[in-house]
Amino acid sequence: MHAAKVISEEPLDNKDAKWIRLKRVHYTDQDGKHRLWESAERTTRKDSGIDGVAVLALLRSKTNAFPLSTVIIEQYRPPLDNIVVELPAGLVDAGETAEAAAIRELKEETGYEADITTKPESSPIVVSDPGMTNANMKLVVVSVLLEDKLETPVPHLDDGEHIITRVIELDQLDAELKAYDKKGFVVDARLSHFAAGYAMAKRISSGAFP
Repeated sequence: MHAAKVISEEPLDNKDAKWIRLKRVHYTDQDGKHRLWESAERTTRKDSGIDGVAVLALLRSKTNAFPLSTVIIEQYRPPLDNIVVELPAGLVDAGETAEAAAIRELKEETGYEADITTKPESSPIVVSDPGMTNANMKLVVVSVLLEDKLETPVPHLDDGEHIITRVIELDQLDAELKAYDKKGFVVDARLSHFAAGYAMAKRISSGAFP
């Protein structure tokens, strides 16, 4: 299989764009002064008002055969011309809740199926780059309960999707992401912030910080 890479770039007019558009925002600031702002937005937002979801899957074994873990993915992202390490994620379809989208995307991208007897937990609607875009998302936490040892199910990828799935112990997640960075990968901010927060919480609870 060939390595993905950018082969050319050119400006894109809004009339030719399928997924994103640029707009000029006119607004007045707190001093009453008229100002301009350049913004990007998705064209795919549906009636729910939620663009997409990221999925934090908590993998457990009924027999405690492996430690509490989560699943992350490696995926080439053309805007960065690099492989990004991130949570499973995707857009919310029309008539779909964020929770349903998360369960669907998890199965499509990783093959893992959420335990439907455990209600997913969703964050409020959040944004990650408000100075550039109004794109938003929800983080949805789902439980994946396995009978015994860790399983590696087959993903159900769309044509053109090339995703590598990895399962990592939560206690090792922050260290693993730092190792990815040293290898030249790009780590998604949402995943990095979760891992750093998880590691910091463990340090605080153990009295090791500050």
